[in-house]
Amino acid sequence: MATKNDKQPEPEEPEVEGEEGQEGQEAQPKRKLPLKLMIIAAAGIVALGGIGGGAYFFFFAGHGKAEVTTANGPQGKPVVFLDMPDVLVNLSSTGTGSERTQYLKVKVTLELADQAMSAQIQPIMPRLMDAFQTYLRELRPIDLDGSAGLYRLKEELTRRVNVSIAPAKINAVLFKEIVVQ
Repeated sequence: MATKNDKQPEPEEPEVEGEEGQEGQEAQPKRKLPLKLMIIAAAGIVALGGIGGGAYFFFFAGHGKAEVTTANGPQGKPVVFLDMPDVLVNLSSTGTGSERTQYLKVKVTLELADQAMSAQIQPIMPRLMDAFQTYLRELRPIDLDGSAGLYRLKEELTRRVNVSIAPAKINAVLFKEIVVQ
């Protein structure tokens, strides 16, 4: 019987070793799989963080409600930016076969040479808004097509502001938002 007991443990040992060998073989891919998943998850978290941070800076950072801000211009001289109130007008539909009314919404910022001009422009803001409204209401949708149309609009608005505040002069009219609907 001693020979039978000797034989039984022998088959059990290889089976145990075989099971351990199988577990060892299975354990290695299991170790690699979580490592791969951790790398992919970390890359995903970094990508989401980058996208989230970019979206935050794009939508929220630098979009304060301050009306006047300063910066250095191209010549190194400080310039001042003055936000104008939003303008919403319906566009002229004469000459177009369209019966549907189209609207233009414009957010404009004025680029001024110095802070003193801001104090000079504030009292005549209603005159500037009137000049903007009357000009923009006469525009047709085709007048705003392409970058050339927007350039002409920018130049005309700059000219009208400069006429209203003469002898002072602004540097430029800058568009923050233009929507034609």
